[in-house]
Amino acid sequence: MTAAELFQSVLASLPEIAVVTGACILLIVGQLVPKGQEFFHVWASVAVVLIAALLTLMLAGEVRPAYTGMFIADRFAVFFKFVFYLATVLTFLLSRKYADIEGIGSSEYYVLLLFALSGMMILASATDLLSIYVGLELMVLCTYVLTGFLRGERRSNEAALKYVILGAASTGIFLYGVSLVYGLTGTTQLDAMAAAVSGDPLDPGLLLAVVFIVAGLVFKVGAVPFHMWVPDVYEGAPTTITAFMSVGPKAAGFAVILRVFLNPLVAASEVWIIVAVIAVVTMALGSFVALVQDNFKRVLAYSSIAHAGFAILGVVAGGQDGIASVMFYLLIYAFMNLGIFGTVIMMRNGDFSGEVIEDYAGFAKSHPGLAFLMLLFLFSLAGIPPTAGFFAKFYVLVALVEQGFVLLAVIAVLLSAVAAYFYIRIVMVIYMREPERTFEPALTPLVRATLAFTAAGTIGIGLFPAWFLGLAQRSVFGG
Repeated sequence: MTAAELFQSVLASLPEIAVVTGACILLIVGQLVPKGQEFFHVWASVAVVLIAALLTLMLAGEVRPAYTGMFIADRFAVFFKFVFYLATVLTFLLSRKYADIEGIGSSEYYVLLLFALSGMMILASATDLLSIYVGLELMVLCTYVLTGFLRGERRSNEAALKYVILGAASTGIFLYGVSLVYGLTGTTQLDAMAAAVSGDPLDPGLLLAVVFIVAGLVFKVGAVPFHMWVPDVYEGAPTTITAFMSVGPKAAGFAVILRVFLNPLVAASEVWIIVAVIAVVTMALGSFVALVQDNFKRVLAYSSIAHAGFAILGVVAGGQDGIASVMFYLLIYAFMNLGIFGTVIMMRNGDFSGEVIEDYAGFAKSHPGLAFLMLLFLFSLAGIPPTAGFFAKFYVLVALVEQGFVLLAVIAVLLSAVAAYFYIRIVMVIYMREPERTFEPALTPLVRATLAFTAAGTIGIGLFPAWFLGLAQRSVFGG
């Protein structure tokens, strides 16, 4: 690599460098912050993300390949990076009061979130299986630790242990697929792989390699049959970390899936049958199992599984419309899911956790404004018009029908109707039941601002879906 190529590579990865550098500085400076001044960690972390966002915007004008084909800064990466920035900043804001209540407001908490963000950013720009692996490990190692951050709680420790064990297994499966790909094609770069698999029929060994890579990646988005970790991890992790994992790492997993399977391995038609089956089974399991859950975080965990299945249908549709529908879906999911988790986080006050659905009985009578926000987010998750969630699902269905997958679209609609029941069930508890106890939510200015922002996003995208879908379409692989 020449000096000029190195300079261009560093320039293309400036946002990632800014986040990692900021995290390292915060790790050192954070130790000097006196007790009771933890707000410094929040605003310093937000500043790091805003600097990265500004650098990303400055570099968004052109496609910038870097590091000898292992990394690229293009519109596709920019779109996903801003979804990551959104998830991370809102998590920081939601964490201010919650971290104090749980006693986890140390600088390490925010540093780990920043390192996880840097891993997700690498995944969005990775164009080589090895750089994908580096981004995956940087992201998941941080989330392993954050899951077990409530060291005094048994369920948090148990969730972290399960996550580590299953995550290590999925990483091994992914690496085995990478090794097979390299052995059969002589490359790990996605563009070179595209040329290697363009032949017909597809080499059986390469098909097996693709299956292993699929298995490793669907674990990251919580799809069946690698969903087992999701309910326990979502329930055991600090609620702010659950909110973060439900949006950031999930979007990062889809960014990798879209790059890998809609560019180099599009010729592997056998793989699409597998992916379609995964999508349907994931939606079905998430929708039906959520019906019998009493814990709010476990309901949202199975909701996350069902939404992952719906988004995978966009991957099955393929093409520019299919890719754009997934990107559009993930943007909307970030707003509505962080919003509903924000309402759960605000309930954590004193000895009240707000994690059981029955805790919200009669909530509309005591806090009508907050109850309306919960109604908005739950209706959006259910896909009820005119919320943004309706258009998220609608454009995925349109992409499916245009590609001739009418049966898949019908199945998706039917399973969405099943999923709507457990959201409406929560709404009924909020509006149709009498209050069982009085409590005061932990509503700080930062929590209020976060809820207002996510509600505005959920409503705004629902009012102007075409503009946001157009943004996603223009971001498809720099197109």
